[in-house]
Amino acid sequence: MDAERWQRLSPLLDALLELDPETRERSLASLRAEDPQLADDLAGLLALEAEGDDFLSEPLIAPLPGARPDAVIGPYKLDRLLGEGGMGQVWLASRADGLYQRRVALKLLRPGLADPNLRLRFTRERQILARLGHPHIARLLDAGISADNQPYLALDYVDGEPITDWCKARALEVPACVRLFMQVCEAVSHAHANLIVHRDLKPSNILVTPLDEVRLLDFGIAKLLDTAEQAPDNTRTGLRTFTLHYAAPEQIRGEPVTTMTDVYSLGVVLYELLSGAKPYRLKRQTDAEWEEAILGVDPLKPSSTLLRGPDDTRTGNPGALRRRAREVAGDLDNIVLKALAKRAEQRYPSVEALALDLQRYLDGKPVHARPQSLAYRLRKYAGRHRWALVSASLVAVTLAAALGIVVWQSRQFVDEGARAQALKDFVVGLFENAGSTPEGVPLDVRQLLDAGVERGDRELARQPEARAELFGVIARLRVGLGDYEEASRLLDRQAMILDALDEVPPSLRLESATDLGHTRRMLGRYAECIDGMRPWRALARREEHQLPAQASEFYSQLGRCQRYAGGYDAARVMFERSLALRRDPLRNEAGVVENLADLARLHAATGDNARAQSELQDALAQLSAKVGDRHPLAVEILRSLCALRREQGDIRGAENECRRALALALELQGPRHRATIDARRQLAALHVDQGRYNEAAAEFASSQAWLLARLGMEHEEVARNYNSLAIVDWERGDIEAALHNLDRAIAISRKPGHAQLLAGQLFNRAMILHAVGRDAEARLQLHESLRLRQGLPGHHAGLVGDTLRLLGETNAALGDAATAEQQLRQARSLTRQDYGASHSHALRSALSLARLQASKGNPAAAGELQRLASLSAKDIERRRIAWLARAYLAELGCHGPQRSEILRELAALHRSLQQAQPEGGAVVREIDGIRDGCLSAAQPAPLSANASTPL
Repeated sequence: MDAERWQRLSPLLDALLELDPETRERSLASLRAEDPQLADDLAGLLALEAEGDDFLSEPLIAPLPGARPDAVIGPYKLDRLLGEGGMGQVWLASRADGLYQRRVALKLLRPGLADPNLRLRFTRERQILARLGHPHIARLLDAGISADNQPYLALDYVDGEPITDWCKARALEVPACVRLFMQVCEAVSHAHANLIVHRDLKPSNILVTPLDEVRLLDFGIAKLLDTAEQAPDNTRTGLRTFTLHYAAPEQIRGEPVTTMTDVYSLGVVLYELLSGAKPYRLKRQTDAEWEEAILGVDPLKPSSTLLRGPDDTRTGNPGALRRRAREVAGDLDNIVLKALAKRAEQRYPSVEALALDLQRYLDGKPVHARPQSLAYRLRKYAGRHRWALVSASLVAVTLAAALGIVVWQSRQFVDEGARAQALKDFVVGLFENAGSTPEGVPLDVRQLLDAGVERGDRELARQPEARAELFGVIARLRVGLGDYEEASRLLDRQAMILDALDEVPPSLRLESATDLGHTRRMLGRYAECIDGMRPWRALARREEHQLPAQASEFYSQLGRCQRYAGGYDAARVMFERSLALRRDPLRNEAGVVENLADLARLHAATGDNARAQSELQDALAQLSAKVGDRHPLAVEILRSLCALRREQGDIRGAENECRRALALALELQGPRHRATIDARRQLAALHVDQGRYNEAAAEFASSQAWLLARLGMEHEEVARNYNSLAIVDWERGDIEAALHNLDRAIAISRKPGHAQLLAGQLFNRAMILHAVGRDAEARLQLHESLRLRQGLPGHHAGLVGDTLRLLGETNAALGDAATAEQQLRQARSLTRQDYGASHSHALRSALSLARLQASKGNPAAAGELQRLASLSAKDIERRRIAWLARAYLAELGCHGPQRSEILRELAALHRSLQQAQPEGGAVVREIDGIRDGCLSAAQPAPLSANASTPL
């Protein structure tokens, strides 16, 4: 039998097998009048079923070519067939390549079916499952195409029963059924949050494991809300792409589906869980009858179905059925019927709304599916607080006070609920309207957000609180896209709305101030961030116990703005307050790690690198143990560790941390996210250290386009990137371009609050000027850089030492040898004190001092150069110092009797550099300059500066 014919027969055969013989004969007679051949085929199958118990023990549809037990599909060996449908088959399989032992459910596409869209649906299912990660959804483990061009999906093997069978077998009570069903709602809600509609929710796709946990299966016909559909659903003819008994009216009519289509299907499943029957009782179990019922017949209440005696295998006790009917009557009846409304707009606007009503039922609270009369609300309140009310009734005054509190609380709840419901309805409606995008045109998220703002202005004009909350949500989405200016403008509008209100909920006020501060920080407007958040610190302190989550986030954002502005002590206070709240009462493990990392970065900013590195490693270990490795916080911590290792001269270790950060950012946030761009820039800076200048130049140029588009011309990150481009230009020998990019960076960094950044860029400009012999200009830049670095809070002694080292080299080139030697001695002392004697910065200062002293005839200095020339190749910076020391030693004997031997040494060094740094660089140019000078018997070259501040 072909698959298309079986697809037509299968649901009818299932329906007939459930009927008693007399009713079955009447149904067959009715079918024979409509389609004689169809009725004959069904009669033949029923006769086979009557002959023996092994009916359908073998599939009627021919198996897939090669899909046999023990066949190998990709890296998997097939064990046994689990099931089959219109798209193909699902097999229990195991790894065949020996890499590891694991059983999977292997889904195979059936080739040769009439529907040309099956391969597209199969591909789409893979894309959908890849977007989902939820404990109640079967995970996609692997996907591929076998050697014989057979596509496959490997999913978690779920050893479970359909949810309806599981509940019946255990005679599960109503509250337990509802709690189990809420796991299904969580899974479907997760899919909807990822813009995915399942479209085929039914008990056979909802399994319960032996651990009493739900697993949602089969996204084969699910729809992505952010992509255009390729073909409409078929309703009567051809291959159905949904299960008729659980289909919503809009699916029958062939209309576009939305998240509320899944709400309807969930309503059917819940109806069956509660009553043991489907919502419609039909005389004839034909497709036409089912479609007519779904489109036009109002279902009975589940409690009424129970009283009429459904085919219930849980119990044969009429008294138990009546008790169950009483439990279901009222709230659950209304919840189910609201989910089963014929018109989508009359159903729950989202799965979350359905789950919320079910939770309210379990908590004994009023449900939104019923009219909210005061009598009803009081009954629910009394049910939850019966003992308190009995006690209170003894004293009339206490009773009156209690009733007054109830009325006040109910009003507060109605106001909050109305605002939340308005916002939820609005957002759901926004995504529903996204379905009007022309076919083939991808959904533009930014255009959707703009449309949301326009609709908010129009539809929520008389609900200012809801409109303000909507603007906050859209602004946070804008920040996630990197649209900081747009987010800032929207948050400014939100603040204006709130300022015009007589009374603003504290939670909304704190969220608004926090979001605005965060956006201003991302734009580099640290002073504006602090000024805007400072007035609300008292509110945060006052609401700490009532709103700990909002208060802790407020403190964290304010502390980060203060840290970037140089207010380290104030920032520490904010981080510690936030940390205390996140530890207790929130017990927010991710938030605790975030604040620990904030405090570690404070120590790095004040020069305590060893402590900062230790605390960051502890924070990363805590994140991995309590939250998991795949968390965006891990990206930021790894990048901070990368920066610290680089500053300590551990280039290899820094590259390892940076590559881990970049890989995780790409996996979690994609290639165009801010975190990914920053990780790429940081890795490119390491490429400069390693002499891979062309690769670094391309990365920085690509990043600059993103930074300019998202942050504007005046942002500090734009200045940093100009500085990085300048260093790459200098290493490649383009001095003019290097100075031009540095001038642009310095112009941005001269704004208040960027003293440390400006000092580094002035240092780099002086380094380039010194390298090309413009030492008088270089000295002016260095004096300004030194003043800035010495004036920083808790100034970094090592950076001051680096500046003095370059200043000493510059003074030596200008002929002031005495001042130069004094500054170089001080530089060596400071860098050893801060970095340690074996650090590359300390070794570089020692090298410059030894060169100056050797040029003045100091014999001990030559020995120091010899020591530095023999440094082991621990990292690239130490290798460069060793190369320069060899060149400086050769330079000393260039004009003596051993000139020929010296030239051979320089030639050998030249060849080594060509192999080690094929792209050249400033060190290569300096050493080649010494070699050329020796060849031409010129005077020794001036002291040079080949150590820039970090990019």
